[in-house]
Amino acid sequence: MLRSRTYVTVSIYCYAWLLLSAATVIDAGQTSDVVMPADRALAKLLEGNRRYAQNKEEHPDETMARRKELENEQHPFAVILSCADSRVPPELIFDQGLGDLFVIRVAGNIADPDVLGSIEYAVEHLGTKLVLVLGHEKCGAVSAAVEGAQEPGPLKSLLTALQPSVDESRNMPGDKIHNCVLANARYVARQVRESEPELKKLLQKEGVQVMAADYALDSARVTILDEAHLIQ
Repeated sequence: MLRSRTYVTVSIYCYAWLLLSAATVIDAGQTSDVVMPADRALAKLLEGNRRYAQNKEEHPDETMARRKELENEQHPFAVILSCADSRVPPELIFDQGLGDLFVIRVAGNIADPDVLGSIEYAVEHLGTKLVLVLGHEKCGAVSAAVEGAQEPGPLKSLLTALQPSVDESRNMPGDKIHNCVLANARYVARQVRESEPELKKLLQKEGVQVMAADYALDSARVTILDEAHLIQ
């Protein structure tokens, strides 16, 4: 499948590797907790994805010691809002372990009030500085929305949530479904950034970044869509 990609490519992985050497920052409001800045969290995610795509996984943080460490507290370094699709498990594709990621999974990676509340919890109470909205190729929910499927009950609300991205990508050249996947990841990232009142306030004051990304099923690579939001 051919498609145009003008956003960040393989070079971001080299940049991500360099960022891994950045010093960890201590949050003044959490004197005993190490808080990972958004840029370093992104670098760690992309380095883990590089390992996964190359079949060089390290499977970190899966030991009994890690389980004991997490019994009383957690400090995940990134929030991942991803599709519920069985082919896109964030802990695997980013090669991370217990306590590393705060994962929210829902078909079409949409942001309803419950999802936004979950993100707000991670940012406000767990100190997480990076929120990544992860779309993926051949998303079934997006395909149904693009094709105009009519479904009753809860499925109808899911398709309704995807409709703004369908409308936004309708006249774009190329693959209609993948265009909508990309538009939806960006749209949901904007929803998170603009969520009133608490989340928007937290994002402005706490050094949190919200980014959109795309996962390729064939190469297993994650591509960041928001180049302008990499480092601020």
